Amino acid sequence: MPEYRLEGIRASDHVIDIGANVGAFCIRASSFSKHVVAVEPVTASLLKENIRRNNASVQVIEGALGNGKPATVVWDDTKVVTPTYQLRDLISMAGGCDFLKSDCEGAEWLIDPEDLNSIRHIEMELHLPPISGLPSISLLDYISRHYDFEIERKPVHATLGVLGILHAERND
Repeated sequence: MPEYRLEGIRASDHVIDIGANVGAFCIRASSFSKHVVAVEPVTASLLKENIRRNNASVQVIEGALGNGKPATVVWDDTKVVTPTYQLRDLISMAGGCDFLKSDCEGAEWLIDPEDLNSIRHIEMELHLPPISGLPSISLLDYISRHYDFEIERKPVHATLGVLGILHAERND
């Protein structure tokens, strides 16, 4: 089954984990870099507890990737109204981003392609309807022009509406 790849994380990297859930990725990433920011709208309290228990160096932003306006996020049986941030704002809040991991249930299609300019490596779950809206052709075009990439077609979870995992390394 595909997994997010951590081996590309450098010690100096600023890492952003969007859709951190309870911290499986960001806690492991913090053993490679001390500049890790986790973004989570629903399970932030569990995430913070796991970070504490693992003595990990991870900053938490309670919110979601989006258009900058509050949004209702539903995950499993939980529904929350949360602030959302454009990727450029999350990058600014994190002090930069070299390595991006994103699993945000379709909000990835809201990314302005130009917000990826500083990002060297992307690990991203890609979603399709009914989980999300239609894919962003401009985002896919930008990635195809500026990154060497592959999409593992077997999703992490066998959920309807998951295209697969994008692994991308900047090529320019």
